Amino acid sequence: MLFWLVCIVLTLAVAAMLAAPLLRPAAPAMANPDVALYRAQLDEIDRDIARELLPPEEAAQARTEVARRLLAASKITDTPTAKGAHTIALSLIIGVVVLGVSFAVYRELGAPGYGDLPLQARLDASAQARANRPSQAALETAAPLPPPVDAPETYTTAIDQLRTIAPTRPDDLQAWELLAFHESELRNFGAASQAQARVIALKGDAATIEDSRRLLDLMVIAAGGFVSPEAELVIRDMLNRDENNIAARYYLGALYDQTDRPDFAFRLWRAIVENGDPQNFHVTTARAQIENAAFRAGIEYSLPPLRGPSAADIENAQDMTPEDRQAMIGNMIAGLADRLANEGGPASDWARLITAYGVLGDTVSARTVWVEAADVFGADPAAMAALTDAAESAGVLE
Repeated sequence: MLFWLVCIVLTLAVAAMLAAPLLRPAAPAMANPDVALYRAQLDEIDRDIARELLPPEEAAQARTEVARRLLAASKITDTPTAKGAHTIALSLIIGVVVLGVSFAVYRELGAPGYGDLPLQARLDASAQARANRPSQAALETAAPLPPPVDAPETYTTAIDQLRTIAPTRPDDLQAWELLAFHESELRNFGAASQAQARVIALKGDAATIEDSRRLLDLMVIAAGGFVSPEAELVIRDMLNRDENNIAARYYLGALYDQTDRPDFAFRLWRAIVENGDPQNFHVTTARAQIENAAFRAGIEYSLPPLRGPSAADIENAQDMTPEDRQAMIGNMIAGLADRLANEGGPASDWARLITAYGVLGDTVSARTVWVEAADVFGADPAAMAALTDAAESAGVLE
């Protein structure tokens, strides 16, 4: 109630300020200022006559002319127009319009009835949302079903048999790997994530971070894009093994973004967006969301543009003749190499240049760029991870 009282008082104050000039009383009528001027001229003529500076004939002629002007000026007064009923009505209309527009705009853009939400209350609500979010099973139940896959009957029959066989062989790693793969192909992501979890359990210490990445992808997809508490455990385990893992950083950022902490999401996504391979699924997804997260966090941020040859360009070049491929890639990377040499750029651009040189078979140039990039980004683990992958693919680190 206090909020609405304050709004009403402020709106009325603004309306009053706009209407005040129309309602201000008129100033009293004032004599024409020319009257005083002509009287002063008559006095000056009398003084000139007394000092015998003007001949009588000229003095009389001058007095007659000034007196005529004085008589005309004395009949003119500066009388303001009196305020009529239309002026008062206009003032009332202005007041009503200001009130109506103000409350219409607030109803459209504001939050009527929404209580005060100070920063600490928002932080507490965000923490509670993370602590009390639904489980993986609940999220999978609520998630919309993916469109069915048009698979041959022989294929679905074989997978049904695999679903029957795998539980009877709890220690058969190959059976569970096949089940995880084929359930994913059929878009049964919940069943695929359970099979992948079994694969990791069977591998034990031999399970790789890539195995965990597959599990994490499947869990989030099965949950309709939400990060469950169970998925968060996988994220934390991956970050304990590799604090710069792109998939884990993306999904942790997604968790914070989903629980009203876009500031944390922005910090986690920025490094992978600016340094990661733009062809990577998690990098691409982060690029699509980071500007919105920055806006909600009150941060001015513009997504860096993608420049230079893409991975698709390089892959297409491999189907050309050696001469055509060399010419095409050479033209694409010439501008990128020149820009990086003169202006610098994000680690993703350096990684793309290293990869392009590798496709050309120019390992000398690839190694030169790798050494220079490592010198520039040596203190940034996320950037170095992307650069190292590019250098390995280009044959620089073999």
